[in-house]
Amino acid sequence: MLTLLCLCLLLGSSVASSVQSRMSSFMGEHGAGGGTAFSFSSEQLNGPITGLRVRENPSHIIGVQFQYGGTWGPYYGNPSGTLHEILLHRGEDIVQVSGKVASYVNELIFITNRGRILKFGQPSGNSFNDFPLYDGTVLRYVSGRYSSVIHSIGFHWGVSPKKEESK
Repeated sequence: MLTLLCLCLLLGSSVASSVQSRMSSFMGEHGAGGGTAFSFSSEQLNGPITGLRVRENPSHIIGVQFQYGGTWGPYYGNPSGTLHEILLHRGEDIVQVSGKVASYVNELIFITNRGRILKFGQPSGNSFNDFPLYDGTVLRYVSGRYSSVIHSIGFHWGVSPKKEESK
């Protein structure tokens, strides 16, 4: 009986892990690279993305920060420039990110499941469009490379935790 119970637990955790990995996607980083690596992967444990701060100068995105649940993650980038802060509404998730890159990230456009378009930076460079590969998944965290500007940025998609737990 104990062997059967252990087998069921092992199979159950294996299936759950398999489902989670199939519901996650990452298309790679957009931009030229260089600088220091950053990632918000551990902050996603605090809940869904509930806000974002983007700092820009006249040419580039120079810093990013995300709020998970009610907690702001670390800020990555240059502390100068114009700061924009957007809080998401209850039940609102980021479902697509577009932008433009050249040597650095020049523009970011976040699109939510509520139809809001959050645009930062300048529209110059090569366009990119990033979105989840699986229905029902949303932006979970961001990674990339930075110094005095954001050199490159990548978007990690997955199943959203319940928003009610974070508000």
